[in-house]
Amino acid sequence: MKMHWTKQTLTKAFWASAAAVFVAGWSMAAAQQNPSSLQNPFLGSITALPASHAVLPLSLDDAVRRGFQTNLGLKEAEAGETALHGQELEALQEFLPTITVSGGTGVHEYDLAALGFGPSVIRKFSAILPPNTSFSGVSLITKADVTNGQVNYDQTLYSGPVINGYKAVRAAEKVAYFQKMTARGEVVQQVAAAYLRVIATESDVENAQALLESDRVLEEQTAAKHAAGTVARVDLLRTQVELQQQEQRLLASQNAHDKAEILLKREIGIAPGQPIQLTDPAPYSDLTEQSEHDLLATAYQNRQDYQNLQAEVKANYYVMKARQSERLPTLSFSGNYGVTSVSGVGAHGTMLAMGKLQVPIFREASLRGEADVARAQLDGVEHQLSDLRSRIVQQVRTAQMDANAAKQLLDVAKSNVDLARQALSDETDRYKAGVDDTLPLVRAQASLATAESNLVQSLYQYNLTKLALARSTGVIELQYRDYLGEK
Repeated sequence: MKMHWTKQTLTKAFWASAAAVFVAGWSMAAAQQNPSSLQNPFLGSITALPASHAVLPLSLDDAVRRGFQTNLGLKEAEAGETALHGQELEALQEFLPTITVSGGTGVHEYDLAALGFGPSVIRKFSAILPPNTSFSGVSLITKADVTNGQVNYDQTLYSGPVINGYKAVRAAEKVAYFQKMTARGEVVQQVAAAYLRVIATESDVENAQALLESDRVLEEQTAAKHAAGTVARVDLLRTQVELQQQEQRLLASQNAHDKAEILLKREIGIAPGQPIQLTDPAPYSDLTEQSEHDLLATAYQNRQDYQNLQAEVKANYYVMKARQSERLPTLSFSGNYGVTSVSGVGAHGTMLAMGKLQVPIFREASLRGEADVARAQLDGVEHQLSDLRSRIVQQVRTAQMDANAAKQLLDVAKSNVDLARQALSDETDRYKAGVDDTLPLVRAQASLATAESNLVQSLYQYNLTKLALARSTGVIELQYRDYLGEK
């Protein structure tokens, strides 16, 4: 039984050390129409408070803090760490003495004949007893009140599998800790991306409303000119079509904003019916210039998944050592002390002190097989660690290039908005002066709408690439504000 428990400990240690990290990759996945926590637990949460009618002001820091408190993916990672801590305590018990106390009382009935004390045995005592002693009244069925109490002590003094199994579980607990820290980084990235998405959709709604008001004014002016006979009906139709198209854009923008807000609430545990108001504007700042060498050094020092795999290597190493040490002797001690009281006889004490040495003589096939399996598992984790080093280089370089490209696209989008506004202003003046009809003006309005939408999306994508760069270097939890920029 003791060796069976040890194998269970080793099995737990292995599976704990080989558990997959909750977070998959660092690149942003393509946005789904209806993202669900069934596919990604970081898109879900536990609802902390019921909805109220009061508007809840929410900053980016508040959203991240709520994500740490309620996000489903992080809660699962924390539960995994707690489970590994419990397994560490189970493994620790193998080193500690096990002391139990037992006791009981009852009436015992004995059949002396069944125990070998029959009439033939009684007659053998007649030679030493007084003459004419009669045994006719002796009953071979007797009863006695028996009360006993006992203290038992068991302890493993030395066992290679137990020692290395405990070390493996300790290393596996570190694996769970780094998985939790990886999950915290994922929460920051997911929540910040959702928050920025809501900001971006709010900007789209505001731009669409402003353009709608502009189109409404233009339609009213054109209708008045048509009634006065100064413009053709086709010009009025153009403005009416543009007005309706802008109304459609506003509805689509509002719908996108509502869905983005729902997703943000789901990730940070806010009830769906709770009205919220984002207090932070879209952050913007240029990235501080960092060399690739510095970024990689930061990543190797701070990436939790890298530290996680290092802990997995250590855990699997101790699992392998535990398998190899099964060839060694196991020394244990057990003992007990008790008192038994029998009615009519009195009480007397009992004691046992016993050392036990177990030496495996021949289990060569199973010992070699278990050692080979553990060695192969260790090699597999070491190969993953080697691959991760190369993957970190790839991810850091990719994130840095994406951030630089997104910055250039953002600069172009800003310039396009300025040009589109100037073009619309010029066309508005030409239209009022009667030089052009409504067609160039409508086109200029559409160009401005497209440019402003591109600017919003470019800023959003630039902030996402900065978050991805912070994540790829392992500093997103502590420095996401530095990468995004001050409030």
